[in-house]
Amino acid sequence: MTRRGKIVVAKTAVVLAALPVLLWAYQSDGPDPGYAGVPGENGGVTCATLGCHLGTANNPANKGSVKVSFPNGATYVPGVPQTLTVTISDPVQNAAGFELTARVASAPSSMAGSFAATDANTQLVCSQSNLTVFEDVPNTSPQSCPSGYTLQYIEQSAAGFDNSVGKLPYTFSFIWTPPCTSVGNVTFYLAGDAGAGIPTTADNDHIYATTYTVTPATGSGAPNLACGGVVSATAFGGFAAAAAGSWIEIYGSNLGPATGYQWQGSDFNGVNAPTKLQGVSVTIGGQAAFLDYVSAGQVNAQVPNGVGTGLANLVVSNSNGASPPYALMINPLEPGLLAPSSFTIGGNQYVEAFNSDGSYTLPVGAIPGLTSRPARPGETIVMYGVGFGPATANGVAIPPGVVVMQSNSLSTPMQMFLGGTQATLAYQGLAPNAVGLYQFNVVVPAIGNGNAVALTFNVGGNTGSQTLFTAVHN
Repeated sequence: MTRRGKIVVAKTAVVLAALPVLLWAYQSDGPDPGYAGVPGENGGVTCATLGCHLGTANNPANKGSVKVSFPNGATYVPGVPQTLTVTISDPVQNAAGFELTARVASAPSSMAGSFAATDANTQLVCSQSNLTVFEDVPNTSPQSCPSGYTLQYIEQSAAGFDNSVGKLPYTFSFIWTPPCTSVGNVTFYLAGDAGAGIPTTADNDHIYATTYTVTPATGSGAPNLACGGVVSATAFGGFAAAAAGSWIEIYGSNLGPATGYQWQGSDFNGVNAPTKLQGVSVTIGGQAAFLDYVSAGQVNAQVPNGVGTGLANLVVSNSNGASPPYALMINPLEPGLLAPSSFTIGGNQYVEAFNSDGSYTLPVGAIPGLTSRPARPGETIVMYGVGFGPATANGVAIPPGVVVMQSNSLSTPMQMFLGGTQATLAYQGLAPNAVGLYQFNVVVPAIGNGNAVALTFNVGGNTGSQTLFTAVHN
């Protein structure tokens, strides 16, 4: 399926409509929005009836198909992301494209949930309801549509088209996140195109179109994750993605015991942290996660090694069953410094740091009940973080889930800047006597006095997404 041209204003659409349709057939970066077959959108047509591809939709003589696979069957849990796959098959064609959208079954003009691309093969397209003002969303995380762009479509990218050439049947993967509250049945509208490949041509394409309907999952005593219910540790940024070794917080219902339980020394096997507490366990990408807290509404877990990068299914299990898989994005790094919301002062989020005398690195008296003062240039202050990636001791990597017993260092060195001036890091690695907690001993550079000094960092090109401050005075 090929895009007829990216239209950014309605007036432009009128001008382009006068051009021959086949002018656009030699682009391979996905169709315009509104050609997945939704009733009322461009007459409910697919790209075949539009004319951007010549062929008859669902012609049985073509002997191909387009299909969606749902990991939880034909059900959804409100707010719990699913990794969906679209597969285009055709016995004679060489390349594939598609467009898919999800709508409230009882109101097809209403969007049901949101989509996100997970690799370079797909792209999210956001559209206003008129279908003439739309834009592609960069394939980064997180992905969201601008205000007023109420419709979403997921489709092949130019790279996805190129990668499909000569490889049919070809499968595209992406995330669908259902609405946070049940909207009843949801209908997926899908159109797929099997074409000649490169060079692209609109002639003799095989167009396939279908719909799927999924229903809200019925309630049970099994664990149920909340909408957007998996984040990295909130005091360290609370990101929607994680990395191997990151601590994450899982929210929902029926997750564990009614009375919360924090790990104890008896739960450890030597220096190895537990993977089950009070009958609760968590797997991420099929690997057992490490647990430090379980309750009915929250579980804290450390992402294990072996999960790779990209989407990984997270499942919480207990004696009542298992939760539906939750699609969690795993990045090589997902760094965050300890900066709890209670350290927000005057609208500025301060990092939680400790001066050499044990006081907090903050303006004097900034938080009632805490002894604090600004750091002094040349003084070493201590900060903590999660998600900063592998660390090694004597050349040996320290895996997640173990109590750190020796000094170590980050495999990917970190740089930190206070007020734009680089600080010396006397120590950067996993904190001794802790599990999955990073420690940074920061020598304050010679900078001017300030109660709100900007603090930034860079680890392997990753600058994190926190906006942080500290305090420095001579």
